[in-house]
Amino acid sequence: MSKNVIRFITIIAVFFCLLWAVGLGWAVKEYYAGKPDQAPQRTKVVTKTENQKGLTIVALGDSLTRGTGDETGKGYVGDLVDEIKQKTKRPVQLTNLGINGQRSDQLKKQVQQMEVQRQLEKADVILLTIGGNDLFRGGQGLIDFQSGDIAAIEKKYLNNLKFIFQQIRKNNDHANVFFIGLYNPFSEMDQGKEMSKVIRHWNYDSAEVSAAFPKIVFVPTFDLFELKVNDYLYSDKFHPNTKGYWLIAERVASLLTW
Repeated sequence: MSKNVIRFITIIAVFFCLLWAVGLGWAVKEYYAGKPDQAPQRTKVVTKTENQKGLTIVALGDSLTRGTGDETGKGYVGDLVDEIKQKTKRPVQLTNLGINGQRSDQLKKQVQQMEVQRQLEKADVILLTIGGNDLFRGGQGLIDFQSGDIAAIEKKYLNNLKFIFQQIRKNNDHANVFFIGLYNPFSEMDQGKEMSKVIRHWNYDSAEVSAAFPKIVFVPTFDLFELKVNDYLYSDKFHPNTKGYWLIAERVASLLTW
């Protein structure tokens, strides 16, 4: 075979190789043209993490803290916890240390217990009801409230209350404390007006003691019950019913910062 023939065949082979390469490149370009989504992409995933910091509530006091008279069993403490959960979606841990019939001298001893102090240390919010059993003494206070003993009873109560607040602040200097004032369950009785005067004075002095401590808020309830007291009392005509506790819970909730 002559050199010219070999050279001609080689040229033809190279030409067809180039033609094939150009065709392949054009086909690939046409395939991917207009299909940018086919190319793999790295997706950035952003995860939103909600603030799940919980709220620790400790409740102290008497039968109002226990919710006596509430057909649902929740009392104002339970109603308040429900509202906090609904409005903030925060997990709430509740420790209810209320004792039926408790007086201020008994609460004074309770807040000195090591376990109670440990609970107080962890609290973000502290709820307190006390004083009703000191003043009313199971109904005896209604009979002899004009005897002059009220002043002596109140003096002891206020001293106990001051000590209780000191102990709370000794164990916890940051929690907001909501101290629930007294209402008059006897306002529609014959001596109701005179008893209202005693209770208003009692509440005023209690609020003054509260004001001497940081972040201790006196929560009035007297006005909530005064006009329609029987609508908000349990069958014992002393403790709130479900509606009455709900009123107290709403009053406390209005003072919370969410």
